Amino acid sequence: MKDEPKKIISLIIPCYNEEESINICYNEVNKVTKKMQKQSFEIIFIDDGSKDKTLSILKELSIKDKRVKYLSFSRNFGKEAGMYAGLKYSKGDYVAIMDVDLQDPPEKLIEMYEIINNENYDCVALYTKSHKGYGFLRKKLTDIWYKLIDKISDFKQMPGARDYRLMSRQMVDAIVSMPEYNRYIKGIFGYVGYNTKWLSYEAPDRVAGTSKYSIRKLISYALEGIIFFSTKPLIISAYVGLLFCLISFIFIIVIIIRTLIYGNPVSGWPSMVCIILFLSGIQLLFLGIIGLYLSRVYTEVKRRPNYIVKETEKGKYEKD
Repeated sequence: MKDEPKKIISLIIPCYNEEESINICYNEVNKVTKKMQKQSFEIIFIDDGSKDKTLSILKELSIKDKRVKYLSFSRNFGKEAGMYAGLKYSKGDYVAIMDVDLQDPPEKLIEMYEIINNENYDCVALYTKSHKGYGFLRKKLTDIWYKLIDKISDFKQMPGARDYRLMSRQMVDAIVSMPEYNRYIKGIFGYVGYNTKWLSYEAPDRVAGTSKYSIRKLISYALEGIIFFSTKPLIISAYVGLLFCLISFIFIIVIIIRTLIYGNPVSGWPSMVCIILFLSGIQLLFLGIIGLYLSRVYTEVKRRPNYIVKETEKGKYEKD
C-alpha cells in the first residue's frame, strides 16, 4: 500500500524593508517545519519594493533552501497587493499568511494545521485582545474602528483579527477569484465566507525593526475598509439631506408666521450665518464621501494590475 502524498503548506510572508527580521523569521519557520515532517512546505516571501537589503537576503535564502521562493515587486504596492500576489503564486493544499516580524508566531501553525485537517473548518485564524505594543491613541482608534465596521458593514469582523491564518485551497481560490484593484483583505475573508475557527493569542513584540504602519496609514486603511465593503455612508448622507430639508421647511413656516405676527424678520442674522456655514460644511462632508466612492470606481475601471513583479527566485520575471 502506497503512502499518501504529503500535503503541501504554502507560507506567504510579505516584506517591506525587513532586512533585520527575515533571517530570524526563516529560522523560526524552519524549526516548525522540522516538527511537521508529514507535510511539505513552500515558503513564499513577497518583497514589496524594499529599499534595503531585503531582496539580496531573499536571494541567498532561495539558493540555500529550495523551499524558499520570492516575488520582488518593481515598487512598493502595499501589503494587500503582496498578500494577493502570494495567494496567486502559491501551490499548496493549505495556505498561510504571516508577518515577518514574528508577531504571528510560526509555532501556531502546528495547532492550526491539526484543527483544519481534523475538524470541519476551511480556515483557522488568530485574533488578539491585548493590542500589545499599541499606544493609547492607537488602541482607542482600533476599538472604535471595530465597533464602527461591525455596525455599518454587511459582514462581521472579529475584533483584534490578524491577517495570520491557515486556509484551505478552496478558500484561497475563492479569494483569488476576486481581482478588484482596491483590496481590503479582512473584508474579503469575511465576504467569501467558509467555516472559520478563531484562536485567541497574545501577540508578542516585533523581533526587529519598526512597524511600517503609522496612525495616518491605519486611519486611511480603516476608511478604505468602510468604502470597499459598505454603502451605508451614502445612505446616511441621503437621510441627513432629507432631515435638513424637513428642518428648513419647518423654519420657513416659522419665519412666515413670525413675519405675519411681529413684522420685520431681519433680526438674528449672526445665527443665520452660523446655520449656513454648518449646512455648507455638512454638504461638503458628504460630497467628499461621494468623491471617495467615485475615486475607487475610477481606479477600478482603469483595470491596472494590483502589482508588477520584477523578478522571482527563477530570475527576471516574464509573464506566461
